[in-house]
Amino acid sequence: MKPVIGFVGIGAMGSPMIGHLLNAGYRVQVFARRAQAAEQLVAQGALLRGSATEAAQGAQVFCTNVTRTEDVEHVLFGEGGAAAGLASGATVIDFSTISAVATRAMAERLARQQVQMLDCPVSGGEKGAREATLSMMVGGEVATLEAVRPVLQCLGRTITHIGGHGDGQVAKACNQLVQVVNIQGIAEAMLFAQRNGADVAQVLKALQSGFASSRMLDLMGPKMTSRDFSAGIEARLHQKDFALIVEMTQALGLSLPAAAVTSQQLNALVGQGWGRDDTSSLLRVLEALNGSSGQG
Repeated sequence: MKPVIGFVGIGAMGSPMIGHLLNAGYRVQVFARRAQAAEQLVAQGALLRGSATEAAQGAQVFCTNVTRTEDVEHVLFGEGGAAAGLASGATVIDFSTISAVATRAMAERLARQQVQMLDCPVSGGEKGAREATLSMMVGGEVATLEAVRPVLQCLGRTITHIGGHGDGQVAKACNQLVQVVNIQGIAEAMLFAQRNGADVAQVLKALQSGFASSRMLDLMGPKMTSRDFSAGIEARLHQKDFALIVEMTQALGLSLPAAAVTSQQLNALVGQGWGRDDTSSLLRVLEALNGSSGQG
C-alpha cells in the first residue's frame, strides 16, 4: 500500500508537487495557514488539516517545502508542529533550501523519536515542479532514501544521493553558487556589449555557440536582451540562498570573492524593489550602478 503523506508548503512549488502525488494515488494531508490556499488541492482530493501536527498524524512520510530555515524549524518543532504528530518509523523529507548546520541538528532531534529525515532540496524552479522534472540533491541515510524513492520519482527525474544529513543542502548551495554567479557574469557581458556599441542580440548568439554557452545563458540571455524581467524564480529567493552561502563561508573561514560580490548585487536588487522579479534583473542593478536605467 502507498504511504500516507503529510505536506506543508502550498506555494508555487509545493502545490504542483502535491498535485503529482495525488495523481499518483497517494493520500495527502495538507496544512496551510490560509485555508483558501488549499482549495484547489482539496478539490483534487487533498485532505485539509488544522495544523502541521494533524497533517503528520497517520502519515508515514511528511514533506516540507517552505522558504527559510526558521520556517522548517517552526513547521517541525513549533507550536502545532509536525514532530508532535509523527509516529516512530516515519520519514521527514525537506524540499526547502536551508542551512546545512540546522538540517543536521533537526535530523538528530527527529532521530531521538525514531523518525528519519532527508534533506532533499530541489533545482528546476516552478517549471520543474509543474512538469515533475525536478532535480533532487539528497542528504541522509541510503536506506531511508530507497524506502521513499517512489514518492520522489513522482516529482523529479534526477535523484542524487550526496551523503549524510545536510549534504543535500551543501550540494544545493553549490548549485546556487554556480547558477547565480553565472547570471551575474551574463549581466556584465550584456552591459559590456551594449556600452561598446555592439549588437547585443548578435553577441548573445555568438556566445551561445561557443564555450560560454550554458543553460543559464540560454535562459537569461534572451530575458536580458528583450528586457523581460518577469519571474521564473523570484530574485528574493536567490538573495536568501546567498545569505546562507555567505554565512556558511564565514563559519568555515573561506574566502569566496565571487559569492560575496554576487550576494551584494542581489541585496542591491532587492533593495531596488525588484525582489519579486526575475534574477535576470541583476542587469538592471549593473545599469543603475553604471549610470543607466536601460529601457525599463
